[in-house]
Amino acid sequence: MTQPSDGAPSGPLPTLFEAIVRLRVVTATYNKGVVTMAPHILYTRHGEVYVDAITLDRDGKPPREDKMGAFKLDGLGDPTIVQDRPFFPNPLYDPAQEKYAGVTLLAVERA
Repeated sequence: MTQPSDGAPSGPLPTLFEAIVRLRVVTATYNKGVVTMAPHILYTRHGEVYVDAITLDRDGKPPREDKMGAFKLDGLGDPTIVQDRPFFPNPLYDPAQEKYAGVTLLAVERA
């Protein structure tokens, strides 16, 4: 993992940790397209790290409806925090879902 000059960790996992803690939107490439998302939770499944996020747009086009999507961390290219674009936890996110039990790495705080 490379370190920026300020000594802070870099890479997909630290970027998503920061985005979740600070409630910031992230852009990344996924399946050869650009996705803008509001990440809500990082968790493991079958030894792999996933992020569940609300997709805000894909290739500049908003989705027809809000939905929580699961993105494999290894499939996200160059995740970047959009510093001036906060989000609020979406009601579609349910931290009590069984798939998160015992495997959550970090999740948004619900008000």
